[in-house]
Amino acid sequence: MKKDNINSKTRLMAYTGVLAALTTIFTAYIFHIPVGVNGGYVHFGDTVIYLAAALLPTPYAMLVGAVGGGLADLLTAPMWTIATVIIKMLIVLPFTSRKSSLLNKRNMAAPIISFFISATGYYIAEMLLFGTKTAILSAFAGSFVQSGGSALFFYIAAVAFDGVGVKKTIFEY
Repeated sequence: MKKDNINSKTRLMAYTGVLAALTTIFTAYIFHIPVGVNGGYVHFGDTVIYLAAALLPTPYAMLVGAVGGGLADLLTAPMWTIATVIIKMLIVLPFTSRKSSLLNKRNMAAPIISFFISATGYYIAEMLLFGTKTAILSAFAGSFVQSGGSALFFYIAAVAFDGVGVKKTIFEY
């Protein structure tokens, strides 16, 4: 294995770890607002996951979502951990990291698609955990607020990061 290849994998793992930690912090502690009666909460950790999905190759971004979101739920709402690990891995799939900028056509639409993945996933999880099928409106409403806020912050951060060339800077070694 070439030294450059080892350095790039090490660098990707370091970015993955930092972004997973930021996801945990922004999910569990910063802007963590409990909603509903089933232990759900609104947070902006998905913003970090969206940024990871636009920056990192898909498997690394999936790790950011799974580890960051999973740890946050272990700390704040353990019953949701398994569902969160699966859902947060899936919400990165609509994004692309193959473009030169974070904000491109695909990544403009990706948070909207991720909302449907997240809302549907948590609705299914709620049905399995609590046996209720009637809470679809409240499940989607809570997901809309969380996903909408995360999307807005993602768009703002992506514009700012693209403006200073973050993607080019971190992947140019």
